Amino acid sequence: MTELSKSGAAVGEPVKDSSTPSAFLEVRDLKVHFPTDDGLVKSVDGLSFSLEKGKTLGIVGESGSGKSVTSLGIMGLHTAGQYGKRKAQISGEIWLDGTELLSADPDYVRKLRGREMAMIFQDPLSALHPYYTIGQQIVEAYQIHHKVTKKVARRRAVEMLDRVGIPQPDKRVDSYPHEFSGGMRQRAMIAMSLVNNPELLIADEPTTALDVTVQAQILDLIRDLQKEFGSAVIVITHDLGVVAELSDDILVMYGGRCIERGPAEKVFYEPKHPYTWGLLGSMPRLDREQTERLIPVKGSPPSLINLPSGCAFNPRCSYADVPKDNVTRTVRPELAQVGSQHWAACHMTQEQRDRIWTEEIAPKL
Repeated sequence: MTELSKSGAAVGEPVKDSSTPSAFLEVRDLKVHFPTDDGLVKSVDGLSFSLEKGKTLGIVGESGSGKSVTSLGIMGLHTAGQYGKRKAQISGEIWLDGTELLSADPDYVRKLRGREMAMIFQDPLSALHPYYTIGQQIVEAYQIHHKVTKKVARRRAVEMLDRVGIPQPDKRVDSYPHEFSGGMRQRAMIAMSLVNNPELLIADEPTTALDVTVQAQILDLIRDLQKEFGSAVIVITHDLGVVAELSDDILVMYGGRCIERGPAEKVFYEPKHPYTWGLLGSMPRLDREQTERLIPVKGSPPSLINLPSGCAFNPRCSYADVPKDNVTRTVRPELAQVGSQHWAACHMTQEQRDRIWTEEIAPKL
């Protein structure tokens, strides 16, 4: 018989809060910092967003902007052993279906992984165990959450491999990861992630190192499986083409913070932050003839130990001097609403941004 606490919940299981918003996933002021010999690495520094079931959120930004750290934080995978004796410093709130995960018992969160939430890692070759067959690993993932025989679990593994498009799944289930191509390993990883029908799926760079035809197949697969399972999906990438293909909403990260967030159509066609303009300008277009060279974002991403004062993007921003009184270099801008469900963190006024976008940026894209 399950032991119950005074609140009526099982011991170790957090109590659901009926006063929380209706969003299936809600991240509030998430901070993930790592102490190092050189200083405190502020990988994620005050990130907030929400996601409904059946919707896809695309998180974009350059390497080192905090995208993957955010995903690992949601999954509860920041452990002391991963960083030696220094434990990651995590604060804020992560609500999954009305349950707060950061304050929950680690054993309870461990039970949720694979069943309620799952993750597709960006390198399936290192994420899959080389000593065990693909089938053994999927079977284990299924049996952890279901009291079934190995025969039943194997049948489920074959079914999932077939669902993700692995040819001859009844035979390939006994293959090892190194016997699969890159695209097939990614499909096997997706099969393992979805074997328990999770309600939240996080795809971290799901098409990295894959050729373009396989990329398209993987994106189609994620979209089709999302429709089938009704999952909430987070796609983490630096490739704007990927988020354009999949996402309902887009969150742009820079220096561990969100600098723009909104519906995909708004962020692509009415972006409000100079960094987003830079990302769009550096993306090749296939829908029309490219008459000018791509425009890279000048400079390099900032150190997460010593972020620039004021707006973290100001050393790379061509419009840092547009706002008066040097405010760009002295005051950090906060997210402000710039349209319906659209937010941006920039010191320029709405009129200044609209003029620059219309006259200088949009004609070049």
